[in-house]
Amino acid sequence: MRASDRAYAELRRDIVEWRLPPGTVLGEVEQAERLGVSRTPLREALSRLAADGLAVQQRGRGAVVSDVSLEHVDDLFGLRRALEVEAARIAARSGVAAPFSALAERFSAAAGHIGPREPSAPYYGLAAELDAAVDAAVDNPYLEQALRGLRVHLARVRRLAQDDPQRLRASAAEHAAIARAIASGDPELAAAATMLHLHHSLDHIKAHAGSREDTP
Repeated sequence: MRASDRAYAELRRDIVEWRLPPGTVLGEVEQAERLGVSRTPLREALSRLAADGLAVQQRGRGAVVSDVSLEHVDDLFGLRRALEVEAARIAARSGVAAPFSALAERFSAAAGHIGPREPSAPYYGLAAELDAAVDAAVDNPYLEQALRGLRVHLARVRRLAQDDPQRLRASAAEHAAIARAIASGDPELAAAATMLHLHHSLDHIKAHAGSREDTP
């Protein structure tokens, strides 16, 4: 892996997971030393982050991690509805059933094991598997690219509300319904299940977003 690719991947992960919260100055010297790369590949990585909307250039400060605000949530979810609902329809028409049937069972099992002391990472990993299965079934590189860019910002927004076991259990059941609908080959059922999940997700984020929105 090229040094610039590695720097980009690590910075992107740190931003999405809030190890580098909004407003953090991404100083070239500091970040190059932290990541073990020279400043040239770091600058390339920072340019890619800016293109993704994860960093902005500010006069006198250089690159800064971009803001995450509840003001942007409606816009993000408007785009999410357009992309994910249509992707679910296409996936249901694809005739690919087995991976989604298996995922439905795993989500149903996960819903019974999510608790306040359980780490949320395995659940989010399972959600990422569903995303990947939908992408593979849709087989549209343009839609996949648009969804990939959107998911990065959604992961950051999700952190505003933090992890709530009750919501994660409900979300697991909703994901199971989406996977089951796609496996059944019913496009409109898959679209409706996806729309319901997005509605509940948006309501939860708006109702439970905490003080992290104001993290400097």
